[in-house]
Amino acid sequence: MTKLYSITEMTREFDISTRTLRFYEDEGLIHPERRGRTRLYRTADRHLIAQILRGRRIGFTIAEIREIIQVYNEPPGEAGQLKLLMRKVEEKRDGLRQRRKDIDETIGELDSIEETCLNRLAEIGVST
Repeated sequence: MTKLYSITEMTREFDISTRTLRFYEDEGLIHPERRGRTRLYRTADRHLIAQILRGRRIGFTIAEIREIIQVYNEPPGEAGQLKLLMRKVEEKRDGLRQRRKDIDETIGELDSIEETCLNRLAEIGVST
């Protein structure tokens, strides 16, 4: 018999709101079993939620997560999913590297502006 988990169990386990779970359901990312108005989550749903949250933590959009999940369910299946995931990870990594470069350049510019201000204040006889 398959273990089913209540929405309360899921929210506690993953430290997320019921609204978040319903959002993931509305977005077609998870498909809990319904018994009347009660949602019951399978082990597969728990795994998907863990992966969705991991994807969100590293900056994937809901659309990207949906795409990765859908590839698993269609040919070429897991191999295609893994290749897509590797491509998305590389894109995300490249974006983060670019952001780090941009931040480093901005910090350098701020340091330069600060130094210019300090020098000018010294020139006009104002102490800092």
